[in-house]
Amino acid sequence: MRAKSPKAFYTPLAAGAPAPQRERPARLERMIHFVPPHLEKVRAKIGEMAGQVDVLLANLEDAIPFDCKAQARAGAIAIGRDNTLGSTAYWVRINALNSPWHLEDMLEIVPQLGDSLDVIMAPKIEGPWDIHYLDQFLACLEAKHAIKKPIQLHAILETAQGVALVEEIALASPRMQGISLGPADLAASRGMKTTRVGGGHPDYAVLADPNDGGPRARAQQDLWHYTLARMVDACLAAGIKAFYGPFGDIADPLACEQQFKNAYLMGCSGAWSLHPSQIAIAKNVFSPDPAEVAQALRIVEAMPEGGGVAMLDGKMQDDATWKQAKCILDLARQVAAKDPEWASLYRF
Repeated sequence: MRAKSPKAFYTPLAAGAPAPQRERPARLERMIHFVPPHLEKVRAKIGEMAGQVDVLLANLEDAIPFDCKAQARAGAIAIGRDNTLGSTAYWVRINALNSPWHLEDMLEIVPQLGDSLDVIMAPKIEGPWDIHYLDQFLACLEAKHAIKKPIQLHAILETAQGVALVEEIALASPRMQGISLGPADLAASRGMKTTRVGGGHPDYAVLADPNDGGPRARAQQDLWHYTLARMVDACLAAGIKAFYGPFGDIADPLACEQQFKNAYLMGCSGAWSLHPSQIAIAKNVFSPDPAEVAQALRIVEAMPEGGGVAMLDGKMQDDATWKQAKCILDLARQVAAKDPEWASLYRF
């Protein structure tokens, strides 16, 4: 599919709409915490919750009963209107583009939240045409309602076709903030034989070679490794962020932590937290380990300009390792700026 020309890429798509951002906001987004906005008891805790998370997301799509969709939409508007979230970003996940609730979501959420809405998360994105539609629609609404700050878009990768076109999706608009892996819907779209929401599966494994009739070693594999790696490459090549999505087994924090660790090591910026217990897991996993930060500082101090070669503990350090260290330190400084506890651990 032909992309916009470089000249037109940053041109507003409606007269009076704000110009697209050339540099995306530098935000810490270790966890995207989902809340069901139709529940009054949840809305009552938003002020307390906002101080604990990097991103607060009002969910209008899956997990919201059909007869509560309008109530959830009103609740999402109330959260943004009635709360001061400070440095916490506010996102809304709208209903799918082909659903009966999508149009009302856009026509009510955007005008009433306006500049208090940072990102719209769009589910089941199939290709760049879905992003182009949302891009144009948002520009028209921004112009009509005098919204000053362009609202960003976050796509969920949860169809086989979306995976096939993930590079084009990532590059489709300057509004693109990032992409999340949506394993449950993706499993259904692919015809995968699992009812788990993220994580591994005991039957997806490899066996060691036969050993004279003795027991054979067996290792469980990661169903999502290929997709996550492809998504990370597409996002980082486009200059946007990659996120692991939901881990559905709330009762298994160790498996959740491991899945988040895999995503962190592969280049993801954060993951979804579906339950308050997963907030701390995401915060710990997506904040660099203090020992890694200390080692990164040693590398940078040994090579202040990033050139040449240095030896540390018998290991060669060069331009490539300097870049790796810089990645860790940049993230650590972002974390330290938000969390004094982590700043103390990093000794910044």
